[in-house]
Amino acid sequence: MRVIYSVAKLTTGTLYYFGYLKKVMINIICYTQKGLTHKDIKKAGKTLVIPDRWLYKRYLSYSDMCHSDYRRGVGMGENQHQIAIRNNSYEISVPEGDQDTLYFWLKNYLEHAVTTAESSRKVQVRDLLLFIRFAEKEGAPMRPMWTPRLSRAFIDFLRTTLRSGGQRYWADRTINRILAHVKTFAKWIHKLAPFPLGNPMGNIRLIGVGENLDIERAFSDGERRRLLDAADLLPSVWGKSRDRRRNKNTEPVARPRRKYARPWRNRAMMYTLIETGMRRGALVNINVSDIDWDRHLIITVEKGGYSHSYSISDQGLKAIQDYLTNEREVNKGAGLTALFLPASTIRNSSGRLTPLVVNQVWNEVCTLAQVSGKTPHSARHAMGKHIIEKTGNIAAVQRQLGHRNVAYSVQYARVSNKELRDVLNNRS
Repeated sequence: MRVIYSVAKLTTGTLYYFGYLKKVMINIICYTQKGLTHKDIKKAGKTLVIPDRWLYKRYLSYSDMCHSDYRRGVGMGENQHQIAIRNNSYEISVPEGDQDTLYFWLKNYLEHAVTTAESSRKVQVRDLLLFIRFAEKEGAPMRPMWTPRLSRAFIDFLRTTLRSGGQRYWADRTINRILAHVKTFAKWIHKLAPFPLGNPMGNIRLIGVGENLDIERAFSDGERRRLLDAADLLPSVWGKSRDRRRNKNTEPVARPRRKYARPWRNRAMMYTLIETGMRRGALVNINVSDIDWDRHLIITVEKGGYSHSYSISDQGLKAIQDYLTNEREVNKGAGLTALFLPASTIRNSSGRLTPLVVNQVWNEVCTLAQVSGKTPHSARHAMGKHIIEKTGNIAAVQRQLGHRNVAYSVQYARVSNKELRDVLNNRS
């Protein structure tokens, strides 16, 4: 059984084990009662080189060092000190025979090499499991069986898999994201345990997708009207009790509303999405103080961390005002600044909604409006198409939607497939 050591980059407050050097480099963020003093650390700078046997005795056990997200206090006499260890370097025992599976490498890859946020980590796990399950179906679940041909077969699988309606299951951009994760995974494995035929993803290139936007997903004017009509129904139908025993002889509309129901908030959220074209993340970032009532503007933090001002229609602003009057002022908590608040019945709430809640509200309103296949981002595409149809001004699209790159705004000037078919079919 071979033992392989890996080297990680140094970051503040992180301890790393270098097996081939038999030493430990540590960025000190604290000092201990025994051994080093604060003055010693200040003289030496941030980085010190300490023999590993000395470290084992005075600081942490080897099992503690191998833990990817270790954070705890280490007792040194009377004082308690904390050493933060994240993505520390590690040693991996490469299994032999039937144990050398891609699942084994995925487990160690996630434990030792992945340092992204939890949301990004979930996407990586999903993409890598997709590849590993494909490899299993192809009869290649073991690491030595991963070859360049298997990688190319996986790409063909991604590009040719169709939904029940005949549409491709994965768009080119999604395929590129999956391939990027698989390429990084393969490179990491190859560095520790080389593949027999070389890095199987080494010569794989991502698909050229340019800067095209999927504007085909924009909803029509009729769908917009149905969505807004459904949103207007929310104060009368949303969140009514479903207890048939207690409300046996009561019409659904007359039933009491559940405590956590927020119909006016959900109505205002739908109007804000449709009448501005902002993203879900920007919607949940809006504060009450961010609304300029006189100029009909909403200032919020957009993707990338920058602020952007969205213009909003009169009816969109009226929906927000109705929410503030009928619901938010009654249910608001002390010190909460977000415009759209979670229900007060939710414990341990951060005081701000998440994009997942926006998705849930959108989907339920779409069901009520009998609109299918549309997402909150469809409202953004619809706003871009509406502006270009009414003004023909690409700068107006860029100003409203906040595109840093004008190439994205230009996409809304494209003719959709349906529009092209209508033009061809209307020839005399």
